Amino acid sequence: MDRHLMSELVRWKESPRRKPLILNGARQVGKTWLLKEFGREHFDTVAYVSLDGSSVARDLFEQDLDPARIIRDLSILTGVAIRPSSTLIILDEIQAAPQAITSLKYFCENAPEYAVAAAGSLLGMSATEGTGYPVGKVNTLDLYPLSFREFLDATGNVMLRELVDSVDTVSINAFSSKLIPLLRRYFVVGGMPAVVAGFIEGEAFSSVRDMQSQILEDYLRDFAKHAPLRINPKMVEAWNSIPVHLAKENKKFMFGQVREGARAKDYAESLTWLAQAGLIHKVPRITKPGIPLSAYNDNKSFKVLLLDVGLLGAMAGLDPTAVLDGNAAFTEFKGSLTEQYVCQQLISDCGLAPYYWSAENSSGEIDFLVQRTNGVYAIEVKAEENLRAKSLRAFKAAHPEIRSVRFSLSGYREQDWMRNVPLYAMPNMGLWG
Repeated sequence: MDRHLMSELVRWKESPRRKPLILNGARQVGKTWLLKEFGREHFDTVAYVSLDGSSVARDLFEQDLDPARIIRDLSILTGVAIRPSSTLIILDEIQAAPQAITSLKYFCENAPEYAVAAAGSLLGMSATEGTGYPVGKVNTLDLYPLSFREFLDATGNVMLRELVDSVDTVSINAFSSKLIPLLRRYFVVGGMPAVVAGFIEGEAFSSVRDMQSQILEDYLRDFAKHAPLRINPKMVEAWNSIPVHLAKENKKFMFGQVREGARAKDYAESLTWLAQAGLIHKVPRITKPGIPLSAYNDNKSFKVLLLDVGLLGAMAGLDPTAVLDGNAAFTEFKGSLTEQYVCQQLISDCGLAPYYWSAENSSGEIDFLVQRTNGVYAIEVKAEENLRAKSLRAFKAAHPEIRSVRFSLSGYREQDWMRNVPLYAMPNMGLWG
C-alpha cells in the first residue's frame, strides 16, 4: 500500500540537518507499517523495538540518556548491529516510555549521525505532563488515514489518480462516471489502512463496517487505558456526540448537545485530549477572512470532525448502500460525510489548516476558509450537483479580495466570481485558481 508520506521520510533521511524523527498519528493509521517499510526500502538494516510491549526496552531508558550506551543496549536487544546512517532505529509506541522521548534530545545533540525514528500516539499528552519533550530537537511528520488519492492508488486506479492530479480539466470532467463511484466507495471505506486492505481483498461492505466498528471499540478502550480517569466519562460523551453535531444544519459544537446544562469548561480538557490523540479535527470559527486567519479565531466557537470519513459513517450507523446508490446518498446525514471528506483532504493531502465563518446574526456560513501563499480561499461544499451558493456569493461580494471555490459533484468550471471543482479532484490545489 503506497503511502505518499514515504517521500517525506526519504527527504528526512537525506537531509544534512536531520534530527530524530517523531511520526505522529492516531492509533491504527499505519505508523508502524510505514516506518518498517521505509527502513526495508531505504536502509541496510532496521533495529525495531516496541516500548509498549517490552519492559526490557523501557528499562534501557531509565538508567541514563547516553546515546552510546543506548545504542549498545538496543543492538543487544534487537540482535542488529546498529551503524550510523545504514541502520534505521525505530522506537515504536514511544509514549509508553517518557524518558525515551527525552532521549531524542541527546541523540540530536550528541549522536546526530544515527537515524532514529519514533512512532507514537498521544505524544501531545505526554508533552503536557512534564516528560521533557525535546522541543526544537526533533523533526515531526503527521500520518493520517489514507487520502482519496492514496485510496485510488491502493485500489489499482493509479491512472485516474494521475488524471485528477493534472490540470486537464476536460478529461477530469469526462471521467466523472468512473471517479464518482470510487468517491462513494471511499465515503464508505474511508482511509484506515486495515479497512482499506480488507476492502481490496474482497471483503463485503458489511464486513468493512464490522472492521470500522472494531476500531471504534478499540478507541473507547484506549480512552479507559490512557486518559486521566477524571475526564474519561466526559471524553466518551463528547466523542459519542460528534455525529449528532454533524447532523445539524449548523454544525457548531454545542456543549449543551453533549449533556443538558453542560458548559465549555466541563469538556474542554476532553476535547483537547481527543485532538492531541489525532482522533478529531477542531475547525475554529473566524470573525473575518484576514491574514493570518489564526489572528481572527474567536476562541469560543468551533466545529468538530472525526479523523476518518468511513469511521464517521460507521459511528452514525449509516447503511453503506445509502452512500453507494446515487446522488440521494450524498444528502443522507445532511452532507456531513462530504464535509468530513473535504476537511480530511484539506488537512492530509493539502497540508492546510481549515477554519470556518458564520455570521453573527444570520444563517450565513462558509464551510471552510484556508490560507495559502496567494491569499485566503473561501470554500463551499456541496454534496450533490445543486450549485446554489448564496452564502459564498454574498461573502465574496463583501470580501472581494478573497478567492472563492466550490467543491461539488458537478464538473470543473470557471465563473467570474468562483471556480467549481469536482469533489474527487479537490485535493488538486492547482485547480482552485
